[in-house]
Amino acid sequence: MKRKLRTLRNRMENDPAFKKAVDSLRPKRTLWGVAGIVLFFFVPELVTYIWQPELVAWAHLHSITEPIAIQRALYGQLEKMFADGVSRLNIVIGTLLLLWVWRTKS
Repeated sequence: MKRKLRTLRNRMENDPAFKKAVDSLRPKRTLWGVAGIVLFFFVPELVTYIWQPELVAWAHLHSITEPIAIQRALYGQLEKMFADGVSRLNIVIGTLLLLWVWRTKS
């Protein structure tokens, strides 16, 4: 098993198409690259942290007053999402992306 993983890793490290694909996924070390990571991963969690009670109340109100059943269900899911609080997964992914941008050469 270790030999298979080692062989796969060596193939990935030496494959120019794989390197090009990984490089195209990595956000660039520019103002827009970093701002995109911050706006996409950290700002929504900050908003949830600051206004969680208001967001839960708003979603709950709409989940019980919405006339269309599918929209009631969507507001119910939104209420559960806001009630769960800040997503540590989003913060970890955002932090890892920022570290990836910071540590790699442009």
